[in-house]
Amino acid sequence: MEAGEGKEPVPKQRQVLIFFVLLGIAQASCQPRHYSVAEETESGSFVANLLKDLGLEIGELAVRGARVFDRQTGDLLLNEKLDREELCGPTEPCVLPFQVLLENPLQFFQAELRIRDINDHSPVFLDKEILLKIPESITPGTTFLIERAQDLDVGTNSLQNYTISPNFHFHLNLQDSLDGIILPQLVLNRALDREEQPEIRLTLTALDGGSPPRSGTALVRIEVVDINDNVPEFAKLLYEVQIPEDSPVGSQVAIVSARDLDIGTNGEISYAFSQASEDIRKTFRLSAKSGELLLRQKLDFESIQTYTVNIQATDGGGLSGTCVVFVQVMDLNDNPPELTMSTLINQIPENLQDTLIAVFSVSDPDSGDNGRMVCSIQDDLPFSLKPSVENFYTLVISTALDRETRSEYNITITVTDFGTPRLKTEHNITVLVSDVNDNAPAFTQTSYTLFVRENNSPALHIGSVSATDRDSGTNAQVTYSLLPPQDLHLPLASLVSINADNGHLFALQSLDYEALQAFEFRVGAADRGSPALSSEALVRVLVLDANDNSPFVLYPLQNGSAPCTELVPRAAEPGYLVTKAQADLLTVYLVVALASVSSLFLFSVLLFVAVRLCRRSRAASVGRCSVPEGPFPGHLVDVSGTGTLSQSYQYEVCLTGGSGTNEFKFLKPIIPNFVAQGAERVSEANPSFRKSFEFS
Repeated sequence: MEAGEGKEPVPKQRQVLIFFVLLGIAQASCQPRHYSVAEETESGSFVANLLKDLGLEIGELAVRGARVFDRQTGDLLLNEKLDREELCGPTEPCVLPFQVLLENPLQFFQAELRIRDINDHSPVFLDKEILLKIPESITPGTTFLIERAQDLDVGTNSLQNYTISPNFHFHLNLQDSLDGIILPQLVLNRALDREEQPEIRLTLTALDGGSPPRSGTALVRIEVVDINDNVPEFAKLLYEVQIPEDSPVGSQVAIVSARDLDIGTNGEISYAFSQASEDIRKTFRLSAKSGELLLRQKLDFESIQTYTVNIQATDGGGLSGTCVVFVQVMDLNDNPPELTMSTLINQIPENLQDTLIAVFSVSDPDSGDNGRMVCSIQDDLPFSLKPSVENFYTLVISTALDRETRSEYNITITVTDFGTPRLKTEHNITVLVSDVNDNAPAFTQTSYTLFVRENNSPALHIGSVSATDRDSGTNAQVTYSLLPPQDLHLPLASLVSINADNGHLFALQSLDYEALQAFEFRVGAADRGSPALSSEALVRVLVLDANDNSPFVLYPLQNGSAPCTELVPRAAEPGYLVTKAQADLLTVYLVVALASVSSLFLFSVLLFVAVRLCRRSRAASVGRCSVPEGPFPGHLVDVSGTGTLSQSYQYEVCLTGGSGTNEFKFLKPIIPNFVAQGAERVSEANPSFRKSFEFS
């Protein structure tokens, strides 16, 4: 690796992208590094090791995003074979700038690669035959400028020397021009004699300075003519013209004019290019008779800005004179700006700010205001452009993005120059906003009320809950679950289950309204993001009653075999109330009713014993047993229609005199109004009941 020379401004240079390391961008080094490589070096050849210049260790290459470097060594290699003459032409030195961009942190590294010339071109004469017409009267010592050879190589590999084949009349003289070009001249050694030798043929050889040297030859044919003692003279030795680069083919560039004082053929002048390069011959056409310089092909200011055209006027006697036409190409705004995208990240997560999206450079080959540019994007976007170094720009996020509000952005980067008319280039990029799990699932309701009829079949679908998540992908996939109940005594796991995928709720067992009228629990909805987000809702289940319980006779009590026996007085009249049968559902009232009947039975037994004892003690003196006065105790009240005797019914109870039996005698109630009303109620409630218990 060799240190390159300082970069010099050159009038023209075609740049070809050789390699480009683009990984990020931050700040550039002020002074570029210089490297060099010989032209025609094979692709993949070593150029330089940049680790030391970049201040990096080998292990940092992958972390800093190096993609072109050899990550094992840090070597910078060629991507393709280079041709110095194609890249830079005659310009020396041939220097190509390049940049290295690193990231984490962002760093910009400038460097220049000098392409060293090798001797890969031989000198070439554009005219294989050079014709000189020399009057025989020319005195010895006269010099004749002949066409030089062209060599595309530069430096020591360029054209260095000329030789002429041995002869008696001429020798070769080399002259250096102001621009360093070696011009061959034939010098007449002795006078010519057309009658003795009308034509002389010499071989001119051009040699370069390579090792080994390369050479090219041309035939110099000398015609000896009669005396012509006046040479053509141009009106001006220098013509300066300006021509717009959009001039059409065939346009007149300039007209040169020369005159010769001789007459006849010696005074007839013809014009031709002198020392013209291949570019000049392809670009211009010269009229041999009129001296009019015409445009042969389109001009391009961005390729070549000026032309120096040497024109030679030769008379019929072979004498000639030269002039120079300096053509300056005027720039027009005929090139729109160019945008080169170096780095583009077209998918970014939401909720980020000040994040790099793209790195790009802009250029315009025009000059002056035609080459000045301004870069912009739409105003209504959460992005901003930041200028960097040497026409580089970065596109960054200016405000945080929200995918749920907008998931895609179409960004148009517009580059406009300041020429007349103003030209612009638009580059469109699409940025996709990827999802971040920033939204928890949301239930459609804060609470749900479900109705289930009792005696349902197990695994019955009793309802559903639903939650949605504004995120996308796995962040929006909702999973449902039952949350632990607040009531620790509620066997929630055995009552209901939930489908984790769709939120369907199922009853795991048959519900019994008489055992459980309602219960409530909480369900949760969680997404599959990382970390997962969740929410919950309340579910209230109401069990609906079904007619699944048959009526049960509370009184009179029944057993499986023995019939129920009621005592009726023999003197009972039609409509006499024998007993009252009562049925409810098996609820808490059943317990109260059974307790009341049991109490009444116990009281009746006690009363029977008391009356019997009383009759025995008073049998001799009293013809009938005493009648209890006053109401029965308060615990004989009819409780909510359970069928027990209320205190509104009072009976006379006695033993039949001398019967000796243990049967009761039920007499009419002491308060007949109440008895009649009670019988009427029983009769209205159930007419068949009265018919069943009437006595004859």
